[in-house]
Amino acid sequence: MGRSPCCDKVGLKKGPWTPEEDQKLLAYIEEHGHGSWRALPAKAGLQRCGKSCRLRWTNYLRPDIKRGKFSLQEEQTIIQLHALLGNRYKASQRE
Repeated sequence: MGRSPCCDKVGLKKGPWTPEEDQKLLAYIEEHGHGSWRALPAKAGLQRCGKSCRLRWTNYLRPDIKRGKFSLQEEQTIIQLHALLGNRYKASQRE
């Protein structure tokens, strides 16, 4: 026995997200929080799978995502940790 499918794939939109879809997802999460990702698309009026909504939020729309170049201090920290730990990224994340 496996896990049940994340959604009914009939009628779901695939491909790039539109600005309107982004706005619907943002507005819904700002008002209600994300709660259950499986139930969110229907409640928010989106024709997307819950997993797609979760990934869009996590990777692109979250307000706390930092974009752009590293600061000088961040760059120095990365260089120091690499000199100390090498390519063991898991250990460097704890520092």
